[in-house]
Amino acid sequence: MRDGTRLYARIWRPLTDEPVPALLEYLPHGLTDRTAPRDFQRHPWYAGHGYASVRVDVRGHGNSGGRPGDAYDAQELADGAEVVAWLAAQPWCTGRVGMFGISWGGCNALQIAALAPEALRAVVTVCSTDDRFDNDVHYAGGSLLAVDMHAWSATLLAFACRPPDPQYAGEGWRERWLSRLDSVEPLVHTWLAHQTRDDYWRHGSVCEDYGAVGAAVLAVGGWHDPHRDTVLRLVEHLPADRVRGLIGPWCHQYPDRGRSPGPAIGFLQETLRWWDHWLKDEDTGMTAEPLLRCWISASHPPATAYDELPGRWVAEPAWPSPRVTTVAYALQGEPVAVASPQHTGLDAGRFVPFGGAADLPPDQREEDARSACFEFAVPADGPVEILGRPRVRLRLRMDVPYGQVAARLCDVAPDGSSTLVTRGVLNLSARTGRDRAAPWPAGASEEVSLELNGIGHAFAPGHRIRLALSSAYWPWIWPRAGSQAGWTLEPASSVLELPVRAMSEAGAAVAVDAAVAFPLPEQAPALGVSVPVTLDEPRPERLVVRDVARGVWRLEVDPRHGGTRVYPDGLEFSEDGLDVYEIQESDPLSACARSERRIRLHRAERGWDVRVEVRSELRCDEGGFLTADEVVCREADSEGEEVVFHRTWERRIPRAAT
Repeated sequence: MRDGTRLYARIWRPLTDEPVPALLEYLPHGLTDRTAPRDFQRHPWYAGHGYASVRVDVRGHGNSGGRPGDAYDAQELADGAEVVAWLAAQPWCTGRVGMFGISWGGCNALQIAALAPEALRAVVTVCSTDDRFDNDVHYAGGSLLAVDMHAWSATLLAFACRPPDPQYAGEGWRERWLSRLDSVEPLVHTWLAHQTRDDYWRHGSVCEDYGAVGAAVLAVGGWHDPHRDTVLRLVEHLPADRVRGLIGPWCHQYPDRGRSPGPAIGFLQETLRWWDHWLKDEDTGMTAEPLLRCWISASHPPATAYDELPGRWVAEPAWPSPRVTTVAYALQGEPVAVASPQHTGLDAGRFVPFGGAADLPPDQREEDARSACFEFAVPADGPVEILGRPRVRLRLRMDVPYGQVAARLCDVAPDGSSTLVTRGVLNLSARTGRDRAAPWPAGASEEVSLELNGIGHAFAPGHRIRLALSSAYWPWIWPRAGSQAGWTLEPASSVLELPVRAMSEAGAAVAVDAAVAFPLPEQAPALGVSVPVTLDEPRPERLVVRDVARGVWRLEVDPRHGGTRVYPDGLEFSEDGLDVYEIQESDPLSACARSERRIRLHRAERGWDVRVEVRSELRCDEGGFLTADEVVCREADSEGEEVVFHRTWERRIPRAAT
């Protein structure tokens, strides 16, 4: 880099003397350890199809030099743009570069595209966000996310404390490690200090200026990923000749990996069409594809995992779609008081599902029983098919200054089972904008509006569409003092608005839908990672424990980070963790989130053995959030084990808006 810092890269190049375009994936997750198995599925495949495919560790992470910074900070983005320019200048590169990535890598690809480096011609962004405040893992609907914000901070703290690998970083690895450790800070401190959409969150949020994005963008998401609305916004706001969108039934994974729920597709082949068009000027038919291709699921029983969901692919030539009409369903009945128990939400499923056996929401009947429910029959002559973001408009009366609304849309089968289709939440103090906090006037009645997450779903004839409204949704959103009082809903002045897609039995639109198809997945040969067998029974992925006498509910989540893996180069890499969310059913100030993370990197042949342990806790009182974090880093050799770093942090951060 310009300041002399060296970033670590691994480059796969095709066997040719001719220059080729370059593809860049740019991440802080450690290319020689954490992402190595995934990297070997796709980078060699791209090299085999005529691209120099490059994986780079972000500054301060993996084997790169420098110190770790905040997520997507100005230094990370500037470094990324400099890497793009460096790649374009290499004699083996044609001068054209593409960026791709999932999650973090998809986000910084979009953000670097908004810096408009000349050589960056195309981007493939998967499960990423264009809105760092309201569509990431920190806040939703203006409410603090308990379920992932705190746990992600603990994970990133552990990542930042990992050492460079001496096999690749050389003899100076330990000094670089100690320099890193001296600079680490839990990011939860920063995130809690910014409780509304301010300049901190506007930085890196592409939604602030879509016009800044200079590269062509293929935006990809899954209906079970929390970031899928980014795809809908990108295809709406970017120029139609330079953007395409693809949304499948998937979770937070690349669509070719075959994780629940499927079906998987030949995603690498699809991206190759994108690269060949924009980086090689080949006519691959990619820009002739519809603006948005997406999956519409058919009604299905509730389950926490599916091999494949029933449904079909559809195509939209424009977004918003002329085939989608907003249909209003008026709520009925007398005013109803809603004061949900504080543990409402324990059956929400994982906020960022990765395809685990317990990731998706189970049957929603218990959650529905703790909510105010309104139902609408599906006509017998055909399904009700929705595509887009449902909206609810509610007339509420509330006697306390702070409260929250969670709205869930469920598909209720004739047997009474309730499958969650989509949901949305709103911090009522953010009802007039995410950039401000407006306490509710005591006893006032107001109309509020909230969008639910986008979805493609067909409610079957004989089923019922259920709208379930609750005043709590733990541990997805953190409750406020007094919010246990709930609010009163006036159904006669409230409405559910569904984006209903017109159904056709024949004609051009049906032919376009039917033409959407994908090949089967292809990948490069696997890296050859071995997983040692243990006799220990694995922990449950999600375990709910109820203390009946105290009225306390505890959710224990094993994030399934991968356990122990042994790589072909001799590295033994272990990750383990546990997240615990606890609340007393009538006391919002009892909310507590705790996370533990453990990482070990071990090379027996070098006598190298390093461990990182992180413990983190978040509590609250009426006026503030109370954080406690601890990091312990150990190094072992033949003579014993040494603690090389131990630091604790405790903070009290005022509750300004959430």
